[in-house]
Amino acid sequence: MKKTLGALILLLIMAINLKICYAAEKIKITFWHAMGGSRAAFINRMVEDFNYTHPGIEVKAEYKGSYRDTLNSAILAYKQGNAPHIVQIFEVGTQLALDSHIFMPFQDTIKPTDYALLDDFIKPVANYYRIKGKFNSVPFNSSNPILYYNKTMFKKAGLDPENPPKTFNEVIKACKKLKKAGAKYCITWPLHSWFVEQWVAEQGALLANNENGRKARATDIYINSEAMKKIMKWWKILYDKGYYAYSGKPEDWDGANNLFISGQAPMLITSTSDVTILENAAFEHGFKLGTAFIPIPDGTERNGVVVGGASLWLTKGHSKKEIEAAKEFLLWFTNTENEVRWHKGTGYFPVRESAVNVLKFEKWFDKHPAYKAAFDQLLQTKVNRATQGALIGNFPEIRTIIEEAIQEILAGKPINYVLNEADKKADNALKRYNDSIK
Repeated sequence: MKKTLGALILLLIMAINLKICYAAEKIKITFWHAMGGSRAAFINRMVEDFNYTHPGIEVKAEYKGSYRDTLNSAILAYKQGNAPHIVQIFEVGTQLALDSHIFMPFQDTIKPTDYALLDDFIKPVANYYRIKGKFNSVPFNSSNPILYYNKTMFKKAGLDPENPPKTFNEVIKACKKLKKAGAKYCITWPLHSWFVEQWVAEQGALLANNENGRKARATDIYINSEAMKKIMKWWKILYDKGYYAYSGKPEDWDGANNLFISGQAPMLITSTSDVTILENAAFEHGFKLGTAFIPIPDGTERNGVVVGGASLWLTKGHSKKEIEAAKEFLLWFTNTENEVRWHKGTGYFPVRESAVNVLKFEKWFDKHPAYKAAFDQLLQTKVNRATQGALIGNFPEIRTIIEEAIQEILAGKPINYVLNEADKKADNALKRYNDSIK
C-alpha cells in the first residue's frame, strides 16, 4: 500500500514538473494590429482559439492605433530592440515596410510545398501584394469602396431603388430628386485620398510614374493629371450645390457613416468592411440598405478598383523557434475557415478562392446581397498597373498632401492651381524620401 501510494505521489510530482516545464517552454508571439472596436474583439476571439488549439504557442494581440501609428511604432520598436513578431500594415505602407528593412519576406519562410496556399489568393489581391514575383506579407483584411444607399429614401424621391447611380452625372441627377424629397444633403464619403486613388484607377490612369512604382521606384506623382481634374470638378460641383457633405475633418470615417445612418445623406461611399455595421444600422433605423459599385466618370469604361485594407508582416531579429511559431499562426489565422469567419463577421471580403467557394456553396451572397456588390466589383476588376495600385515610399505623406488640396478646392481655390501646387509639393516630398533611403 505504502509502495503504491509512494508511486502515485512520484507520478504526481513528475506530472507537475512536466506541466511546469511545458509551460516554461511555451513560445510567446506578439501581434500588433490596427483594428479597433468590435474588430479588435473579433481578432482577440480568433487569437484565443489559436492559443487553445496550439498549447505550445501563446499569441498576444495588441491594438496599436491607426495604420500609420502601428507601422511607425513597429519601426521604432525594432530600432529599440523589442519589435513585435507580426505587424498588420496597410496596403499603402508596403513600400515603406520594404524600405525599412525590418521585415522578412513571408514567402521565404514557407516550404515550396506550401506555395499552393499563396496560389489560393484571389487575383486582385495577389496582384497587389505579389511584388517582383514574391509575397512579402500575408494578405488578411482586404476591401474596396462601394456605394451604399438608402432604398427607402430612393423610393420616396421617385428613384428606382434597384437602379442606383452608376456615373458622376447620374449622382448629380439623383441628388436633385433626393433634395426635393427632403434630404438635408445627398451623398457623403470621408475626405480621404483613398477614394481619389480609386477613381484614378477606375479611369485606367496611374498615380505615379514608372508604372505606378511597380517597374522601378516611383519618382513622380501625378496629382495634376486629367484623371484627377475630372474627380475634383465633380466633387466641387457636389459640394457647391450642397449635395456633398462631410464632417469637416479629413479621414473621418465615422463622421461620414453617421451622416448616412441618420438619414441626412441618402448615399454613402465607403469601405466594403462596413457592410456588417451598416446593415445592422439600417435595420435599427428602419430603412432598407442597398449596395452597388462606386459611380465613375461619364464616358469612362469601368476599369476596376485597387485593393485596400492590410496584410500581415513578419519582423526580423527573432529566434528560429519564434519565427516558426509566428509563421504557424499566420497560416492558421488566414486559412480558409478563418477567412470565411472574418468576412461574415466584418464585411472585409474573403481573400482566398477556397473561402469564396465555401461562401458560394453556402449561398451566402444570395442570402446576404449587401455583401455581393463588393465582391462582384472586385472580381470584375481588370488586372493591370492602374488597379495594381501604386508603390510609393512616403505614401501616407502623399495622401495628406492630396487631402489638403481637396480642402483648398472645396474652400474655393482654383482646381488647376491647387493641383499644380500639390503636385510640386508631392514630388519634392517624394524626392526627399527617396534621397533619404539611398
